[in-house]
Amino acid sequence: MLVAWRYRKRENSFIQSFDPRAWLIFYICVLFSTLSFWDVRFLLPFFFLAWFVLLTSGVKWHEIRRAFIFIIGFIFIFAFLTFLTGRGGTEVYEQEHLLKKLEASFTILGWRPALDITVERIFFGLAQFVRVFSLGILTVLIPYSLDPALYGITFRGLGLPDKIAYAMDLTMRFIPTFGRDFQLTMDAQKARGYELEKIQGGLFEQVRKLGPLMVPVTIHAIIGSEDIIDAMDLRAFGVGPRTWLQQLTYQKRDRILIGVGVAILIVTIVVSMFGLGQFWVPPALLALVS
Repeated sequence: MLVAWRYRKRENSFIQSFDPRAWLIFYICVLFSTLSFWDVRFLLPFFFLAWFVLLTSGVKWHEIRRAFIFIIGFIFIFAFLTFLTGRGGTEVYEQEHLLKKLEASFTILGWRPALDITVERIFFGLAQFVRVFSLGILTVLIPYSLDPALYGITFRGLGLPDKIAYAMDLTMRFIPTFGRDFQLTMDAQKARGYELEKIQGGLFEQVRKLGPLMVPVTIHAIIGSEDIIDAMDLRAFGVGPRTWLQQLTYQKRDRILIGVGVAILIVTIVVSMFGLGQFWVPPALLALVS
């Protein structure tokens, strides 16, 4: 049986007050607008927008704690590695202004580890953090605020064909279903004496010892997908246009939200055409290190 994310209807939720199609259109517009900028000044409005949506979503901390911590940790590690290596930044800036050079007191095969702290790396890492954090927060809230019963009709209402809309529905249900099956299998194996905490050895040895968990879960996922395919074939899915039990209707507030999202995207395109919103560092800071 397919399961869904931990969705529940929340009172006074900003996201759930809109038609899910309107919110997804707004999200897509904000997504492309955010990805168009590397200037921290232009990214900060999207950063504050993400915080506003998060705080008014009605989602409790204990519901998104794991996802939130994972996103924050991933962003910090990603931005920090970019700061250390400078990879990625060279695509948006050509010259670096050195603030300080840190060198290790030891050498490795004649090579001395060193870290160049530059103005460009600092602001590129900051812009990257703000950029990814804004998108990550808006993205993680979608499965917690979108009714699973409306997955299919929402994607169909966005103009996708029935097959793709239903495929998106199944995709959004696959991850929580797979997690549920994994947890049930792990509990069943522990009841039979399987001690996951005592797995030792090298990488390949650990993967081999995880077989009692991964094999049943994988087989169950394959069998479950075949059952879904058989059920869809028996109902002649794809032969003709599909009808949906529930219908969605745009309200005035939904049209306003779509208009705001499209306006943000148009302004972003115009601003980008004039060369604004590209990578930026404070000129006063550059003057100090020049």
